[in-house]
Amino acid sequence: MSSWTVQPEPVDSPTAVAVIRTYLADIIARYYGRPATSGEVDQAIADDPTDDLARFFVGRRDGVVRGCVGFRMVDRETAEMKRMFVDPAARGTGGGAALLAAVEEGAVSFGAAAIRLDTRTDLVEARALYARHGYREVPAFNDDRYAEHWFEKRL
Repeated sequence: MSSWTVQPEPVDSPTAVAVIRTYLADIIARYYGRPATSGEVDQAIADDPTDDLARFFVGRRDGVVRGCVGFRMVDRETAEMKRMFVDPAARGTGGGAALLAAVEEGAVSFGAAAIRLDTRTDLVEARALYARHGYREVPAFNDDRYAEHWFEKRL
């Protein structure tokens, strides 16, 4: 039986940087329908840095890094989820649920009463995961050029 563990990780650690780059390469490739270039990943990091995250988590399956998630506080009672990712090879094994539980618990520990996120239409697995875990679509709360769906959950 394989298992997931989720632990806080400094967002600037080599482990965090590597999994964030893997996440970005995955979503860029899905967007363009071809492999992402290193330059595109670098630009995505520059456009939306992670240095303002209140907490970042790394998920491991059988000890191997397979996912990540973090959050930033947008006000005293609202967290915004960022960098939610489960490696395609590990999807369907419980990692998404484990990462959501960790980020929600982390947000509550910072005083959040709600957590929100945005995502794209093509990320169907993510949208289904959020819906299964009590996230509801809400009106747009940002004008991110890639955001097509906005979700929120009361914590």
